[in-house]
This record gives sequence, structure tokens and C-alpha cells, in this order.
Amino acid sequence: MFKVPDNCFQITVSNCQFCLWFSNFYTVVLFNLCNFNKMHTKKESEPHRKVVVVGAGSVGATYCYSLAQSGLADEIVLIDRNEDLVKGQVLDLVHGQPFFPMVDIRAGSEEDYADSQLVVVTAGAAQKPGETRLQLLKKNADIVGGIAETVARQECNGVMLIVSNPVDVLTYVALKRTGWESGRVIGSGTVLDSARFRHILGKHCDVDVHNVHAYFLGEHGDSEFAAWSMTHIAGIPVDEYCKVCGKCPGWKKERDLIEKQVRESAYHIINSKGSTYFAVGLALVKITSSILRKQNSVLTVSSFLSGEFGIKDVCLSVPCIISDRGVLKIIDSRLSTEELNSLHNSADILRKAIDSLEV
Repeated sequence: MFKVPDNCFQITVSNCQFCLWFSNFYTVVLFNLCNFNKMHTKKESEPHRKVVVVGAGSVGATYCYSLAQSGLADEIVLIDRNEDLVKGQVLDLVHGQPFFPMVDIRAGSEEDYADSQLVVVTAGAAQKPGETRLQLLKKNADIVGGIAETVARQECNGVMLIVSNPVDVLTYVALKRTGWESGRVIGSGTVLDSARFRHILGKHCDVDVHNVHAYFLGEHGDSEFAAWSMTHIAGIPVDEYCKVCGKCPGWKKERDLIEKQVRESAYHIINSKGSTYFAVGLALVKITSSILRKQNSVLTVSSFLSGEFGIKDVCLSVPCIISDRGVLKIIDSRLSTEELNSLHNSADILRKAIDSLEV
């Protein structure tokens, strides 16, 4: 007669426990894999996120570098008249692909404009030490205007983001040359200036920059100004926060120094290293994110005004809601009398520059 081993029950229990453990482990792994696929697999309805960057210089290449690491784009196409420079920049970028999310990076041509969601124009003459942005005007208007016409001829349905300086005037030139609806052609404007403002204000008040909300408005240049009436720290208007902080006795004087420091930041950097590109590259990624992801972010891009703030037919920086179609809405904020006068002053300066081009 067959005899059952004494340890049979123990083996059976042990095996059952193992099966239960393995079943739970398999379920967890399968669940996580499903979630990973949901997060990283694009839906068929989602558009192909293609960004074309015109200009392979320091700003264009740094933007591509930052954009590649962000995981925002499916495809990054770099275009420049200097073909050797483009090839070198692309090769340098793709060698880093093991270290950032999957994205196709390549050199391109005019035909790539047709199906792009975003065309970022960084091409143009570089700003020299001591040279104002408006002095760059005549050199860059023809370059950017020609690019804008080419993009329009390719029947691009995306958004055009102008970065080349003087950005406000060139945004206006690009808008007129494309014939597009105004919201689809925007400039990087004072997004970077506002970031500088937040950084300097945060350092002064010893507060995390993420808890500082502040904007620089107007021309991206010498007539830009701080919108102090819209500046908040931890949700408190900055003038009221100053009383809570008690760090500096002469706040009005400190305000003037902070504003001057922001306004002159670019000149200091240019005098030291020739050009700016790290922070502007990150600012462009922020604008790109709002466009490709339809985030409806409030950003101070340069946009065409049609009566907002009492200003017409000029591009300058005011708070705008940015999404996949560019400017969804210009926020006609309530500014102080002094700030509104400063905004009109910027508009007058830019209008004279535009008129000099006979656009």
C-alpha cells in the first residue's frame, strides 16, 4: 500500500503560498506595465508633436538641448543656412539620446514647416556689446520676414514663435508677412525678463522663486517695466509683504534698484560672455510646453494688441493665456496709472520702429 510522505502537507502548503505570492507579484507587475503604457503610449488622436527650430546658433541649439530633455516633442528639426553647423549640432544632440526621452532629432528643410505644430525662429544677427535690441532691427527684419513668408507658403497650421531680437518688432513683421490670425504668431517677449524679475525678487526677500509671482511688461528692451501692482509673494501684494518681512527700511529705493537690475541683466551677460542662451532656452521650453500640451499658461509673450490697454496695431508683452493655437486670450489687467503710462511709452517706441520699416 502506497504511503503518503510525512512532509507532503508542508510541501503543498509551501507551494500554495508560493503560488499565491507569485500570483500577487504578477498582478502588480502587469498593473504597473499597463499604467506605464498608458503614460508613455500616445493616443491615436494625439497630434505628432513636431517642432522646427530655425537657427542653429547658441540660442537655437540650447533650446533644442533643453527641449530634448523635457520629453515634450516627438520630433525636433533644426534648420540653418550653415549646413555644417546644423550637422554638427544635430550629431552632438543625438549622441545624448541614451540620457533623455525618445525624440527624433534631425536636420531639415523648408518642407518640414508644413506639418509642424510649432516653428521657433531664432535666426538673425547676434546682439553685440553696447548694441541695443532696436539697433538690430534693420539687420533682422528681412531675415525673419523671409522665413515667415516661407513658413506660410508651406501652409503650416501651427504656431510661430519669434525669438530673434528686437523680438517685438520682428513678431509684428512675421505676423504681417504670414497673413495669419494674430494669436498664431507670438514672440518670446518678456517671459525671460519676468523670470529674472522673480529670481532677483526672491533672492532679495529670501523666498523660494516658485512662491514669487511677478511680471515685466512692455518692450523686451530698454523701455520694459516691472508691473509692481501685479507682484505677489505667497499670495500677498509685494508692498504689503514688505511690511511683514521688514528686511529693508527703504522699499521704494530697493524697488527701483531691482527693476534696474532686471532691465540691465542682458547687457551684463553680453558684456561678460557675448550672448545669453541658457535661461532663454528654458523660457522657450516653458512656452513650448504650454503650446504642445494645451496648458493655458499665463505668460508675458509678445502679442498683437487690438485695443487692449488702449493700444492698437503693435506687438508687445502683456499677460496672455497660451495654448495650442497660440494666444487664446489677452488678459487686460488693471494696471496702475504709472504702469499704464509705461506700457503706452513702450508701444510708442515700438510703433516708431515699425513705421521706420514701412511694413
